[in-house]
Amino acid sequence: MAIVLFGDQSPEKVEKDITAEIVLGAPRQFVELMYSGNNDTLKSGIWESSEGVFRANYHGIVEFCHILEGGAVITTSDGQSVMVKGGDGFVLEEGLETEWVVGDYIKKHFFICNV
Repeated sequence: MAIVLFGDQSPEKVEKDITAEIVLGAPRQFVELMYSGNNDTLKSGIWESSEGVFRANYHGIVEFCHILEGGAVITTSDGQSVMVKGGDGFVLEEGLETEWVVGDYIKKHFFICNV
């Protein structure tokens, strides 16, 4: 058992290949994985994206997000639309299919649990 302090971590910033998810623009996304546990079924770290529109689906996972900087409009496949910005915390439930519109930049802390 351990306490994992993010400030003590120095993970590599990895660019995600989101080519298949891009709807509009040329967003670039990066992840710094700070924690992976329970046979890789729990993950936490920092994610960021530049301007653009992209799809993100939550099949088999639940994700808690806390927006650190910037913002986005997230629209679900059933038409629910939510604007998130720095300071907001929320959960993306398993099975959601979403489209994110990032106007300039967004950075979040995430915690993902496989279900």
